[in-house]
Amino acid sequence: MTFQQKIPRACDKFIPPVILVVLLMTVYLKTMAPGLTWANDGSDGGDLITAAFTGGVPHPTGYPLYLLLAKIFQLIPAGSLAFRTNLMSAVAAVCASILVYAVVTEYLAASQTTKNWLPGLIAGFSFGLSPLLWSQAVITEVYTLHAFFAALLLYLSSGNTRKNLDRMLGLTFGLAAGNHMTIILTLPVLFSSVMFRNSDSTGLKNNQWQVDIHAFWTGFFWLGIGLLTYVTLPLRALHNPPVNWGNPVTFKNFVWLVSGRLYQGQIFAMTIDPAWGRMRGAAGLLVEQFGIPGLLLGLIGLIVFFKPSRLYRNTLWIAFAFFVFSIGYAVLDSYVNLIPAFLSFSVWIGLGASGLMKSLSLKFRRLEIIFGLAVLLYLFFLAGNHCRQVDASQDFRADDFGREVLAQAPDNAIVFASGDKAVFTMWYFHFALGSRPDLAIVAPALLPYDWYRESLRHTYPQVIVTDIIPTADAVRAANPQHPVCFIEYIIDSKIDCAPYPNP
Repeated sequence: MTFQQKIPRACDKFIPPVILVVLLMTVYLKTMAPGLTWANDGSDGGDLITAAFTGGVPHPTGYPLYLLLAKIFQLIPAGSLAFRTNLMSAVAAVCASILVYAVVTEYLAASQTTKNWLPGLIAGFSFGLSPLLWSQAVITEVYTLHAFFAALLLYLSSGNTRKNLDRMLGLTFGLAAGNHMTIILTLPVLFSSVMFRNSDSTGLKNNQWQVDIHAFWTGFFWLGIGLLTYVTLPLRALHNPPVNWGNPVTFKNFVWLVSGRLYQGQIFAMTIDPAWGRMRGAAGLLVEQFGIPGLLLGLIGLIVFFKPSRLYRNTLWIAFAFFVFSIGYAVLDSYVNLIPAFLSFSVWIGLGASGLMKSLSLKFRRLEIIFGLAVLLYLFFLAGNHCRQVDASQDFRADDFGREVLAQAPDNAIVFASGDKAVFTMWYFHFALGSRPDLAIVAPALLPYDWYRESLRHTYPQVIVTDIIPTADAVRAANPQHPVCFIEYIIDSKIDCAPYPNP
């Protein structure tokens, strides 16, 4: 190969992913929340940021890997503490989109398809600019890191044969579980990729499968190594941080936290009518992500141009598993669990675009590139329409609410906060930013839990917390010398502070 031939090949290999990274990061930074935000159902942000910063333990399932990575981003000397943690979500979303690009380009290269970089870009931008992923990329949440690991598992399990694949897949799965436990839905992908082998891992050449027991146990060992991130949770709890869900220093408390027992009753708790409504809602969300043309392109990629292969089976399973879980999980924001399903659909869009481009090139050579660029322009046009919907850069409700409470609360007041927005916002201002150390923040909804009452006693030794009647009224009655505030945020802020101690 001559030097002149190497230059365009190098450009095809390196320039497209650079374009993907630069454009997506620009879009995310432009629409990112500058501080703590409730945009895009991001009320958990205050809990996660505070737990990461103070060495605490957030709500179940604890998210140990997320906490470790968030702490690294919080060390960046730029912007507010919340902004630096928001930044991690954007970086994870960009990395997930790069992996989608890599999945498509490697599959097409194995299929000996030319110009695979353009369908790869189409797939990467389809996922990166999908409003659901975008909405999570500009706030503090665990879902873009979850998307990254889902994309990495898909990349490792569906591409060309890789050295030490069993180790990489096992470790990736273990680390992924340290971020979000729903990665367990991809277990069939992991199991089939580690335990069953053939001479061509794409499955395009033959189907002579062989069972590899040694690879299975090797992958299982490295999965255990990845899961060691959960050891950090009891270690964090040992120093009695102010945010310490479950206080997982005992085996019983550890299992309660990590198993998500608090939410288990909501899994597949839907009756037929609500489930049918959610199915229609999920279908509507799919159309919203990619539009009708994108929907058709994805279906063409799946049905017409997608050859039976590991990638075919893996994307189908991921889409199906996360779609079913999202429908059956009876919480208001369960729709975010559709992100891995939309990742699969983005791969199908890239393959559909590639198939149509190849068909056009047989008769009209120049139309191949024109069509691919037209699809990209369509995705950018769609993104322009979605921008206002996901933009968190002007959402200051959480910051305004927190400052308003701090300004109105009397000295040495006990602040009773109701609802995730109010509780987590006050934790962020009070514990992470160190504002108003004279206050005591109490979440009445958590008072029935032994671990929470014990945490309150350690954090606020000046406040009497009884075990007999674990209610806000009981705490108020036991501390007549303290003024009190009752705060909540539903549609707007509700702050009710007494300017004098209780009689």
